[in-house]
Amino acid sequence: MKQAIMIEPGRIEFHEVPVPEIKNDQVLIAIKRIGICGSDIHVFHGLHPYTHYPVVQGHEISGLIEKVGVKVAGLKPGDMVTVMPQVVCGVCLPCRTGNYHICDHLKVMGFQTGGAAQEYFPVDVDHVVRLPDGFSLDQAAMIEPIAVAVHAVNRVGNLSANGVLVLGAGTIGNLVAQTARALGATKQLITDINNYKLDKARECGLENVCNPQRENLGDRIIEIFGPDKMDVIFECVGSQETITQAVENARKGTDIVVVGVFGKNPEVNLGFVQDRELRLLGTLMYQKGDYETAIKLVAQKLINLSPLVTHRFAFGDYPEAYRLIEESHGDYMKVMIEI
Repeated sequence: MKQAIMIEPGRIEFHEVPVPEIKNDQVLIAIKRIGICGSDIHVFHGLHPYTHYPVVQGHEISGLIEKVGVKVAGLKPGDMVTVMPQVVCGVCLPCRTGNYHICDHLKVMGFQTGGAAQEYFPVDVDHVVRLPDGFSLDQAAMIEPIAVAVHAVNRVGNLSANGVLVLGAGTIGNLVAQTARALGATKQLITDINNYKLDKARECGLENVCNPQRENLGDRIIEIFGPDKMDVIFECVGSQETITQAVENARKGTDIVVVGVFGKNPEVNLGFVQDRELRLLGTLMYQKGDYETAIKLVAQKLINLSPLVTHRFAFGDYPEAYRLIEESHGDYMKVMIEI
């Protein structure tokens, strides 16, 4: 089978390797879709702080079960599945207290351990999530990023009366805004400096948008939310500019959820954080319940995915997918690899 390996930042090679054998408690997945996410792009640029090379990428995936181990129950060949890509130790304090997604020894497929950028992928059954009938391969591959959004939104609890500001209208920011809406946020304002991404937000039904380079963000916040501003801010870019916008535009007592992955450490005005009693909340990945919620939101048509897959590449054109991302000036959303 073919396997794509990122040998070093910016360089992908294809190797011919044997089809993996599976253990009794594993399944073999014929991979059909691989989504490229922002963290993958950090790896491509050599900026991901927790990834070493060479690495087989691929963690936003869908496929069909090819074979099941003799101890596997409830799954069969032909089932459409996705994967929870966390590899956890099970014995550290976070794992013992139910917070396995922040395991002290966390590894993630496609970053610290092998990913699914290959034709067949062996996975422990505990990582496999079956999709309901009627799901498409694209929808199945998007469950992982939706689960990221679900977990981020759930970091602040009940949104029934909350207005939210989402900084960054890429795929994750878009999904955070859609998820917040689906889970009860009364108003959403999403920002980006790329009008293509803002147009995609509108296509997904997120009507309130702002390009801070073309209009005053503070004025737009008052226009949408009134003088009391919004209750929650989601930073979904991972840049100095957006974390500054979050802290400077927060009202007193606001929760700021840091969703974006920072390739470089930002400066944060901790004077504002202290004086205004702001809460900076990190959010990392997801748990099984977040996957279940993500699947439910898609099944109930509360998340609009159709505008988000904007580019497709064959598996053999994996490097060209990154070239498109490099040359597009941000005019893309989810780039999908098809096998």
